[in-house]
Amino acid sequence: MRNIRAKNTKPERAVIKILKKDRAEYFVHDKEFPGHPDILIPKAALAIFVHGCFWHQHKGCKRCSSPRSNKKYWIPKLRGNELRFKNQRSKLNKLGWHVYVVWECETKYIDDLERKITKIFEKVRAN
Repeated sequence: MRNIRAKNTKPERAVIKILKKDRAEYFVHDKEFPGHPDILIPKAALAIFVHGCFWHQHKGCKRCSSPRSNKKYWIPKLRGNELRFKNQRSKLNKLGWHVYVVWECETKYIDDLERKITKIFEKVRAN
């Protein structure tokens, strides 16, 4: 468990690579905002969280497995992660930020990820 990173993960780096390519101005892990979003794009009031499929229980994903051992610890921990994020998302929305999640499994295919990020920007611009 010690080796699991919270920042600068491979999925985060994949998203940042696309943002750099698009020359978007962004900040990473700003601690002044609820939930410390992984990526903030102030001009679009956009907060992007890059979630691990296991840690945030991505529904329908093969990486979202239930732990087989120590369930008394893991089940509440993983549910707590989900509830905490809902609360953080709600706080960011109240502050006027658009909140989106990019799942770890979505970062495996760069072309699909680029399309998703483009759609996110289109939705934000439309609002």
